[in-house]
Amino acid sequence: TGGPAPDAPASAADGPEPGDLEIGYDELVLAPGSVSRTLPVPGLADHGIGFKTVEEAIGLRNHVLEQLDIASSTRNPEIRDAALTFVFVGGGYAGVEALAELEDMARYACRYYHNLRPEEQKWILVEATDRILPEVGEEMGRYAVRELRGRKIDVRLQTRLESCEDRVAVLSDGSRHPCRTLVWTAGVKPSPLLAATGLPLTERGRLRCDATLRVEGVAHVWAAGDAAAVPDLTADKPGVECAPNAQHAVRQARLLGDNVAAALRGRPLREYRHSYAGSVASLGLHKGVARVYGRKLKGYPAWLMHRVYHLSRVPTVNRKTRVLAEWTLAGFFKREIVSLGSLEHPRAEFEMAAGGGPRSEER
Repeated sequence: TGGPAPDAPASAADGPEPGDLEIGYDELVLAPGSVSRTLPVPGLADHGIGFKTVEEAIGLRNHVLEQLDIASSTRNPEIRDAALTFVFVGGGYAGVEALAELEDMARYACRYYHNLRPEEQKWILVEATDRILPEVGEEMGRYAVRELRGRKIDVRLQTRLESCEDRVAVLSDGSRHPCRTLVWTAGVKPSPLLAATGLPLTERGRLRCDATLRVEGVAHVWAAGDAAAVPDLTADKPGVECAPNAQHAVRQARLLGDNVAAALRGRPLREYRHSYAGSVASLGLHKGVARVYGRKLKGYPAWLMHRVYHLSRVPTVNRKTRVLAEWTLAGFFKREIVSLGSLEHPRAEFEMAAGGGPRSEER
């Protein structure tokens, strides 16, 4: 805001390199978020699919529908089996929700293919620990395992992905699964951008912040969200940091804006304090698990709470009304099973028409 403050550093890094743009600031806010945390698994970089961004979510949905098209049209049994095998690595919130929702959709979509049956699909969830969904507690996590296995989903606990070369997922239990879909949801890590700032970081690479969301030891620099290690003032013991999740990130963002405005006006700053409300997870249409303020829910009530919570997070009344109307109408009509594959390469058709020829990218 305005020109650079006299006592504010022009750059948080050690110094600009040739070609860098140096910009002064009054107050600097860092909120680059997080990225998928990968491991050196052979073949993962070539064949893995992330589930961190909206673009990845849309792309994954399109990819699953594309695999049904491939399985329906091929006469090669090996290609068919690989197209109908879906491996998800990581039994946390993102992995379980992604698998459960996509399996629910793919099973429903089979009614539009004369030669595909839901039982031909193989859905495999790989988790390195002995439980899934730690966010909802051990009891609800066990219920989620029973629910998924009841739908013939292969849940493999205490199992790791060893490699995924040549479109074959090799697990630590010795099993091999030829597949065309391998989704990696085994956690996140702070944005690599932070390592180049020269600012104080924790062992996990997050910015060290105080309870007012200021970066420790650096004037006029603030952080929030997954990139910030903010002390949890509601914890029973000292030294606990707020978990890197949306529940904290949204609330920290509001407080950060208020505190930056207060700092510019010379007013006192407020500390971030939020008692974790709990978590809800969808396991497909009308199915879910939840633990909210100590109360445990499962099945339809948990799914309904999941919908209500996310509707409450949608900004503006106009958008809330549109989303609610869409959900209400969806209850009276068939599910929409439409691929939006053109969103991934919106210029592909124009490039071909302009003489560039068909694209040969492997999806």
